[in-house]
Amino acid sequence: MKEGTTSRGRFIDTDSYVTPENTPRAFFDKILFGGSLYFWIMFISQLFKSRKTALNGRFDTHTWASRSMDIFELIERCGGKFDIRGLDHIQSSKEPVVFVSNHMSMLESMVLPGLIASRREVTFVVKKSLTTHPIFGPVMRARGPIAVDRQDPISDFKKVMLDGTESLKNNVSVVIFPQSQRMVKFNPKQFNTLGIKLAKNANVKVVPLAIKTDFWENGTLLKDIGVIHRDLRIYFEFGEPISIDGAGKKEQQMIIDHIHSHLKKWGGQVED
Repeated sequence: MKEGTTSRGRFIDTDSYVTPENTPRAFFDKILFGGSLYFWIMFISQLFKSRKTALNGRFDTHTWASRSMDIFELIERCGGKFDIRGLDHIQSSKEPVVFVSNHMSMLESMVLPGLIASRREVTFVVKKSLTTHPIFGPVMRARGPIAVDRQDPISDFKKVMLDGTESLKNNVSVVIFPQSQRMVKFNPKQFNTLGIKLAKNANVKVVPLAIKTDFWENGTLLKDIGVIHRDLRIYFEFGEPISIDGAGKKEQQMIIDHIHSHLKKWGGQVED
């Protein structure tokens, strides 16, 4: 089943998208016996292409979203199957929003700009080390991220509240992964309330996002470079925007329930 369309470098303009069953595999991916080598060669070449564009001062929102879709389509050409729902919720609120998602792999960081930045202005809360990375750094800095060092929780909280609120006031939505690190198993106890607190402080809504991206395994020696698993379908499900009422405890639970229930439906790993 196919819902919505993509063409190379273009964007999904419908509420849902499912990778067509007849999507052709890249020739060199097929002849390398199902390994990950072709994917990593092409992915790294895409990173250097984006780095060069960023260093030349031309990495605007459209370019960011387009390069993200290049990676999206690379994943499909290497056997990845997407199932994406609720895309219309990205811009159903006229005001900017805080997207709150679980975090499983590098895949969502690479693909979300193509899904969100193609519809509205957005930035991410990221580790500060990514902004100084020799490859990722120029691209990250070009998109004005909210960078935290994860050394001092109080300092990080103040940084997100200050810079995040400023971004939202400037009509730039914010993506937050409240988990301290990428986790294949979802544990609600390790899912903090930072997204809720930012949304309440800026008086905007939150959009819950459930993802299952264990197609892209976290590496052992290099965290971002691991095996890809073509038998694991890739899921994204955006929920309806939620207004924050009071302290936000109910809304935090709604986000957790959204992620937990979808992961269970998709066969993901969850803590009950």
